[in-house]
Amino acid sequence: MTTLTPGANAPLSTASISVTVSYSPDVGADIDVSAFLLGSDSKVRSDEDMCFYGQKTISNGLVQMTEASAGRAVFTLDLSRIEAAVEKVALTATIHETKISFASVSHLSVSVTGGIEAPIPTAGMRESALILGEFYRRQGAWKFRCVAQGFEGGLEPLAKHFGVEVAAAPSPSPSPEPKPAPAPAPAPSGTPASTPTPSRVNLNKITLDKSRSSISLEKKAGGQYGQIRINLNWAQQQTSGFLGFGKKASVDLDLGCLFELQNGRKGVVQALGKGFGAYNQAPFIQLMGDDRTGSVSDGEWLHINGDRWSEIKRIAVFAFIYDGAPNWSATDGVVTLFAPNQAPVEVRVSEEGGKLGCCCIALLENIGGDVKVTRRVDFHRDQEKLDHAYQWGLSWRVGSK
Repeated sequence: MTTLTPGANAPLSTASISVTVSYSPDVGADIDVSAFLLGSDSKVRSDEDMCFYGQKTISNGLVQMTEASAGRAVFTLDLSRIEAAVEKVALTATIHETKISFASVSHLSVSVTGGIEAPIPTAGMRESALILGEFYRRQGAWKFRCVAQGFEGGLEPLAKHFGVEVAAAPSPSPSPEPKPAPAPAPAPSGTPASTPTPSRVNLNKITLDKSRSSISLEKKAGGQYGQIRINLNWAQQQTSGFLGFGKKASVDLDLGCLFELQNGRKGVVQALGKGFGAYNQAPFIQLMGDDRTGSVSDGEWLHINGDRWSEIKRIAVFAFIYDGAPNWSATDGVVTLFAPNQAPVEVRVSEEGGKLGCCCIALLENIGGDVKVTRRVDFHRDQEKLDHAYQWGLSWRVGSK
């Protein structure tokens, strides 16, 4: 075992590695772990060089975030096949919305395949963003260095350090009134066409909770939204038995939604009954498969055709405990909405701890052409009871997968 202190480095025994960042989670503060591919100038080349919760696979799968849960993040890297223009891969950790500093995180460490450990000393740290460590090329071979460099301003100064221009997150507001997006600034007349455009990406994250329950998405040019993706992820397994000792049971959660179109058509998209929907035709919503075990690191996805949003009236996004968990607290479930060039919107389904099997997570409503997202997190015995609560008026029968 090789233990590194800040500034120390060690050679890698193999270029195909797994790296685990573990930390003690703090109640009320999320820690986001990311990886940045850097060139000879220690800057990213584009948005595609960032591996984070909103983009878990980059460089044609050579860098992947395979796990992101409270207290742990795991990446796999095949450094031997990464293009020569990449000279470093930096690992970072940021505290969402800088609610605390890393002094409140009692344990933070990086473990790398081959027996490399890098404990990060956090005592007295005022910073809310850190470069944990970096993989770097040296004379044709890869090494790992423990860095432990902090940034007091949180995510934005860290991202700018790597050449990323962080797009501002829209302010969550219950107001349905649309806010026009500012017009893009014209390019300076003397700027040559070959000058690279600074990377602009939304690394901010918005969490909808009881204190701020809704937000309206920003439209693209032409009044469209592009592809809106909704992800459900959860703890893969639960341990049964007295005091948690016993067999591990696979947890199966199902993601789905009720929809209503502007023409009056209503229905449900879900794995039960194999109602997977369609993206390019009505209802313009598609369930991308069914993960029955939780073993797929990306969980389950709903894709909404935001370019056809004008034809959709409302969507109620729900999740259903199909097997393996006694209540929602045990699932560690989280739903995240992604839209192009916008901050991911997160809703945690486990924080209320309901025991009924069906949870209405969020409502997406067409308000004057805007996508208004409202957190719900209320619980029902099944989808039919959810339907009654939201007055959808569908006819239900028993289905199977």
